[in-house]
Amino acid sequence: MHTILLCGGSGQRLWPLSGRIRSKMFLELLPAPDGGKESMLGRVCRQLDHAGLGASALFVAHEDQMALTRRHTRNRYPVIGEPFKRGTFTAAALGALYLYSSGTAKPEDTLCVAPADMYADDGFFRLFHQFSDVLAESKADLVLLGTRPAHPSDQYGYIVPGNAAGKRYSPVISFAEKPDTAKAEELIGRNALWNCGVFAFPLRFMLAHLQQMGLPVELAAFTERYPGFPVRSFDKEIAERSSSAVVLRHEGEWLDLGSWGSLTAQLAQPVIGAGGIWGECRNTHIVNELDIPLHVIGVSGVVAVSGPEGILLARKEDANAIKGIIRDASAESRYGETNWGSYTVLDRTSSSAGLMLTLKLSLLSGRTLPEQLCHHSTKSWVILSGDGAVILNGLTIEAQSGGIFTFSRGDSHGITAFTAMKLIEIRTIEEEE
Repeated sequence: MHTILLCGGSGQRLWPLSGRIRSKMFLELLPAPDGGKESMLGRVCRQLDHAGLGASALFVAHEDQMALTRRHTRNRYPVIGEPFKRGTFTAAALGALYLYSSGTAKPEDTLCVAPADMYADDGFFRLFHQFSDVLAESKADLVLLGTRPAHPSDQYGYIVPGNAAGKRYSPVISFAEKPDTAKAEELIGRNALWNCGVFAFPLRFMLAHLQQMGLPVELAAFTERYPGFPVRSFDKEIAERSSSAVVLRHEGEWLDLGSWGSLTAQLAQPVIGAGGIWGECRNTHIVNELDIPLHVIGVSGVVAVSGPEGILLARKEDANAIKGIIRDASAESRYGETNWGSYTVLDRTSSSAGLMLTLKLSLLSGRTLPEQLCHHSTKSWVILSGDGAVILNGLTIEAQSGGIFTFSRGDSHGITAFTAMKLIEIRTIEEEE
């Protein structure tokens, strides 16, 4: 079996810490077994390995997120990039064609498609090993994984199963997409399950479906047509149209940590970062990425989050409204993460000389900011901390705290961090650039 993990999504409900590049799966907030913190993606990788699924994993991310995906998966798994975000079906098809075209998977092999930001117990992942046997035993085209609802929720999709007839799986009768609470209660009364977004099928099933749609099954031809594809979800394109689908039932823990309310419930402590909670504050959390202290006094049921992109203070039950607010915002991103570290835009100032852009760069130990040509009028680096080496037009120069390096237009430059480094970058960008 081959497991395709989909890394799409922007996680706008977890603003200001998540955005277009750093989506929710990259936030290192969850408690890790070693006492530190890990991201949702890091947690999933650990569980895949523990369940014996890591060797078969393939991650599909948008091209802008490939470097960050490789960083959080520690370069231990193959990662391929989508040129455009075109929905879960298109991403799953890309992953399937990659495995097929590379000879990694044969038409009779089982593929499992799953979101990369799952939050579930270890037993959830062990169920993946049953997919091939269930497909063979049931003669179904598709196996889904559903979990017993913890409560009536209007945030999840539901799968209505038929009679299991003593088997470990049930036929799928119907689907319901994010019903209201009253309808959710009715569905739970019919033994409906939360839809976990996990699907298993033979590779030949995907190949045949693509051919029926008039789409190529050659990877290069499929990728070439990517810009013209509409957004298609796997649920609507495959699952809801299937007349031959069964569902496996998971009885343990499964959650979608897509809101500040659900995410903070999993944190090890109520305050992360500088600041504190004082007075009568029940169910209140602070998540602060800034060096400026953030304090909450005498307010219960709120989340206070601050980062380079902004500050959010909201009642937990109302925090999801931020998605609609920032959707219309036109401000440029002030923070980003890459394979080599992260950057923060500190200041943008326009003058007669052009735009002065000031950034703070943080390089991880052992990582390299690759050599590039200076396209700006000038660029300067001030080394704040750490040790490394600057490469300037082919020459290697020792870089330590307090060092200053200036580059002119056309200079080739890069830097390697021997230890974790922080530096200030100042660019002068002419008006026409």
